[in-house]
Amino acid sequence: MILVIGEFRFPPEKVSEAQAAMAKVIAATRAEQGCITYSYAEDVLEPGLFRISEQWTDRASLAVHFAAPHMAVWKQEREALGISGRQVTAYQAGGGEAL
Repeated sequence: MILVIGEFRFPPEKVSEAQAAMAKVIAATRAEQGCITYSYAEDVLEPGLFRISEQWTDRASLAVHFAAPHMAVWKQEREALGISGRQVTAYQAGGGEAL
């Protein structure tokens, strides 16, 4: 399994507009083969800061995701909305345990 963890920021005055764009890319991504979970969550204490959490079955599925047409649209939209501080890392995960 591949875990993708990260964050990005939007100017607080652009968050409402960004949420509409995020909803589209999240819905399209969740329908992709190999996507287990895909979500963005706004930080409670820092308006405009979003956390990324994704799970993919394998690296090949993640590569297909990055090449998907909706990701090209999302990239254009997020740039136009003033995205900043984007940091995203993929991790190879082994077995997990409930905490």
